Amino acid sequence: MEAAPSPQEKYQLITRNLQEVLGEDKLSAILKEREVKIYWGTATTGKPHVAYFVPMSKIADFLKAGCEVTILFADLHAYLDNMKAPWELLELRTRYYENVIKAMLESIGVPLEKLKFVRGTDYQLSKEYTLDVYRLSSVVTQHDAKKAGAEVVKQVEHPLLSGLLYPGLQALDEEYLKVDAQFGGVDQRKIFTFAEKYLPSLGYAKRIHLMNPMVPGLTGSKMSSSEEDSKIDLLDRKEDVKKKLKKAFCEPGNVENNGVLSFIKHVLFPLKSEFVILREEKWGGNKTYTDYEALEKDFAEQVVHPGDLKNSVEVALNKLLDPIREKFNTPELKKLTNAAYPSPSKAKPAEKGTKNSEPENVVPSRLDIRVGKVISVEKHPDADSLYVEKIDVGEPEPRTVVSGLVQFVPKEQLQDRLVVLLCNLKPQKMRGVESQGMVLCASSLGEPRQVEPLDPPAGCCAGERVYVEGYEDGEPDDELKPKKKVFEKLQADFRVSEDCVAQWKQRDFLTKLGSISCKSLKGGSIS
Repeated sequence: MEAAPSPQEKYQLITRNLQEVLGEDKLSAILKEREVKIYWGTATTGKPHVAYFVPMSKIADFLKAGCEVTILFADLHAYLDNMKAPWELLELRTRYYENVIKAMLESIGVPLEKLKFVRGTDYQLSKEYTLDVYRLSSVVTQHDAKKAGAEVVKQVEHPLLSGLLYPGLQALDEEYLKVDAQFGGVDQRKIFTFAEKYLPSLGYAKRIHLMNPMVPGLTGSKMSSSEEDSKIDLLDRKEDVKKKLKKAFCEPGNVENNGVLSFIKHVLFPLKSEFVILREEKWGGNKTYTDYEALEKDFAEQVVHPGDLKNSVEVALNKLLDPIREKFNTPELKKLTNAAYPSPSKAKPAEKGTKNSEPENVVPSRLDIRVGKVISVEKHPDADSLYVEKIDVGEPEPRTVVSGLVQFVPKEQLQDRLVVLLCNLKPQKMRGVESQGMVLCASSLGEPRQVEPLDPPAGCCAGERVYVEGYEDGEPDDELKPKKKVFEKLQADFRVSEDCVAQWKQRDFLTKLGSISCKSLKGGSIS
């Protein structure tokens, strides 16, 4: 039998690959006396993706260190966060999360009998917890509540009160789950420090906080449930995994914001303590790395090619996903998945005997809108009022887009700027040049007409998804059918707010970095 790890060895297991630990001395002191009690919580919103393997691999570390681990399915939090999970779907999404998280843990060999699983509403609706929410609300300022949730709760122009309650509930969870430590991503840091400040004001102990780094997504930015191309879904087919990895940001020699390397570092290495680069004999054959730093060094020095790195991750990742796919291939779990995440683009059958029924759910998530970067602008050879632009939207080749902006926007103001592009219109020829998208612009309502291209937030990357607040989870149509006039029906409710924010029915157009806006055309239309 293996000897039990020493307190120092337990400390190393608990803290390895973490970005930050708050309360290190307290952690060391507890380990000398007994096992540490830790909880990890996840709000049951969008579908979990492969980045969830990062906390799963840390949970495996915690169990190896002898910790008592609780997994919280934070269903009430999911509703409070700007209703990311509608109340009618809350139970279904919580069941989906419970099944998929357990399947992930099983796929990496974590024994479920050593874990405790809890739903937030199992205890958060009790009289005692509710009274503590009120007690906390009497000492927390609006400023502190908003600041605490800034990196986690969706930030909108007119926030709901529910989003301000969110950090307080997460702080109280530490007391009601009776743990020593809370584990989460470093994006939770402000909530963790909020808990350390306010729990003692209710007479409760300050807890330890363990923080994972935020692993870059496939596009180089944060892996996000609302940005389709940045993530690989746990139920993606093998061909989808190959396609997404092929498009992943992975420049030769560049180790910064490299989501492929990060996945190896934070998931694959901790699970097996090695990683095998698969390649043909003519390129040196397979090579096994037993420490991540050696692999990163070889990649930086271009000894390892991005194509071989991606292919090797594809093989390793599919081994993790295969048992999850198999488990969810049953009729029961297929039905649960479809019920928890209904496709908004699926047709709703008309009721018998009704006439002129609207057979489709016309919602903004059906639009494939992305951030684009204009890489060239030329006058149309056969039309003085049209530009022909090449626009990068995160695909292997830029799109050709024809825009009637000549009389409104000087050529030099378009060159190299970020724009907002509707990408799933049917391509059509405009004076002999096929246009593969539409640059969305704000227009003044009066005369003379003024037009301004919509502006994504600073720091956005080409290809980032643009969505409407509250419609993050829907899948866009592959191509909008002209006869259905989906865009035209939605566009009728596009407006620019008095704060110059682009909206649909007073809901903001957003990227993960904030709202889409224009420079000056308050109250204008969008086309």
